[in-house]
Amino acid sequence: NDNEVAWEPNKPLVIEEIEVAPPQANEVRIKIVATAVCHSDLYYLLEAMPKDGFPTVLGHEAAGIVESIGPGVTEFQPGDKVIPIFLSQCRECRFCKSPKTNQCEKFNVKHDGKESRFTCKGKKVQSFTGTGTFSEYTVVNQIAVAKIDPTAPLDKVCLLGCGICTGYGAATELDCLIVHQTAGAKKIIAVDINPEKSEKAKVFGATDFVNPKDHDKPISQVLAEMTNGGVDYSLECTGNVGVMRSALESCIWAWGVSVIVGWTELHDVATRPVQLISGRTWKGSILKLNETKCKDGVSEMVKAYLDKKVKVDEFITHNMTLDQINDAIELMKHSKCIRTVLNISPE
Repeated sequence: NDNEVAWEPNKPLVIEEIEVAPPQANEVRIKIVATAVCHSDLYYLLEAMPKDGFPTVLGHEAAGIVESIGPGVTEFQPGDKVIPIFLSQCRECRFCKSPKTNQCEKFNVKHDGKESRFTCKGKKVQSFTGTGTFSEYTVVNQIAVAKIDPTAPLDKVCLLGCGICTGYGAATELDCLIVHQTAGAKKIIAVDINPEKSEKAKVFGATDFVNPKDHDKPISQVLAEMTNGGVDYSLECTGNVGVMRSALESCIWAWGVSVIVGWTELHDVATRPVQLISGRTWKGSILKLNETKCKDGVSEMVKAYLDKKVKVDEFITHNMTLDQINDAIELMKHSKCIRTVLNISPE
């Protein structure tokens, strides 16, 4: 089994022969057909760099085919098309039974990647977020695997394992759809310091594109002037705490809602209390799809894609192979791609 191992932080990934043990109780071994590179992989490798987090197999945005199942697995059979998910859905815990959240209590207990089935050169190799998809095969607990429509093209729907669903979920958290014409918003403003993203933003329904570098005043002030006092909703998708503050303060002071989507644990986020006292709401969202839990929600998003209700193909800017992973990482580091899909094996 070929596999890209991150032996240590901030170093190129190395292609290695790796042993992927058979699935144990309640586990599924998946042949990965396609996996995409997400900024969260780069965050772990290049920014967070946890001391006890290596060696590891990164990757968490993928689609594949069930190769074998462990004892106790009833939901899946070999041959099923699936998407592994970094958030579990056990269907039994108080979180899974609550309509208030899409979280699962078993996520932190069983899903930290250390109970991996990967071994390389006699060493245990962790599985990033319990999925470890930069590999020809991976083993995932069945509570973190979504069965999908057998007609779905895996080299496309792999993006629904994280990126697209995370953005869509954050927007539906606001009772409107992703930055898209169906949102019902009169003005949808994309904000990015990369001018090359302007045209792509329009494809996804943005009515305006603003580059903070083009202005000598804070972006929150620019947006306030464009919108008679601030936007109704803002979504931050960078994992940058300065941007999170700007997004909050870009909202209208009386009722604006700002959702944090980008992941970081490195820095505190801050604002002045008056920014919230006047009526703004600050909240976070991770892979939340309306009132649907993660496994069920991802399966439904695949159906929505097949029904042409959700854009996926337009996010894919590059296609590569697994041995080009370091090139794919460089593209993302320098904002030269939206999503690069690594085609690992044919369906």
